[in-house]
Amino acid sequence: MIRPLLTLFCGTTLLVTGLSAAYLDKETADRIKKNTDAIIAKDLNNKQLIFAKDEQKINQPASLTKIMTAMLAIESGRMNDVVTITREMIQVEPTKANLRVGEKFYLRDLVKAAMVMSANDAAMSIGVYLGDGDVDNFVKQMNQKAKKIGMKNTNFTNPCGFDIGNHYSTAQDLLALSEYAIKNSQFNDMAKLKRHDFRALNTKRSYAAYTHNKLLNNYKYAVGIKTGYTQKAGPCLIARAKKDNKDILVVMLNSEHRWNDIKTIFEDVLPDITEDKPVAKKAVVTPKKATKKASSAKKKAQKLA
Repeated sequence: MIRPLLTLFCGTTLLVTGLSAAYLDKETADRIKKNTDAIIAKDLNNKQLIFAKDEQKINQPASLTKIMTAMLAIESGRMNDVVTITREMIQVEPTKANLRVGEKFYLRDLVKAAMVMSANDAAMSIGVYLGDGDVDNFVKQMNQKAKKIGMKNTNFTNPCGFDIGNHYSTAQDLLALSEYAIKNSQFNDMAKLKRHDFRALNTKRSYAAYTHNKLLNNYKYAVGIKTGYTQKAGPCLIARAKKDNKDILVVMLNSEHRWNDIKTIFEDVLPDITEDKPVAKKAVVTPKKATKKASSAKKKAQKLA
């Protein structure tokens, strides 16, 4: 359920109840609540939490996990290292870039493939390489980092986001991870890429990674950051949009109509108007239409996006 939130704004304690009427009408807010298992939204400029539902509930994070994988790679200082692909690195389920055993890649290209197209073989390659040949060593680094940045209800078991073992997080923890990651300019550059082209260094075989983040192609204020999907986790999304003096970050877990709902939130919080003109009410895609889109997308969905 939506519950009141206490947040600090300019040193004053404020009471924020759900998503204020200043942003969404009750009918729209109720629809988003119904469609989403857990959600949290924050204005990064004034540090105000503007929306939350079950943000501390344990959920599967799916490929949102790859944000942590990418950050550990960036912070390793080894992005220019050359990684040789082994069989262990590619024995994962889709989505995959279809890397081949023996091919050599810059670590930075594997990180971009993991972030842009959510390639599990790329993410596993990062984990095995930075774990010095043992992905479990890398997973330990992931959990150590999670604790360090304040993720109190998170446990990682793999660098991809598979629902393996005790792999879980919360919307609140993933918000903390995202806030940490977007402070890094190198991460931000990756998070907003629509496409990344790269080649194996030894075979010259070319690859093209295309984003799963639909907002980057159809919402001009979007600036990242990551999608996720497994059958158990459902459709997940961490999205960010910036306009004028607003910088909005939203985490959505198991969100049935994530694309429709996130755009509705952004269009109401970041109205596309000019000064001295009245606010025009944004059109909202009806649940029926959204259901058709979700149904079509589900048929095409791979096991992990």
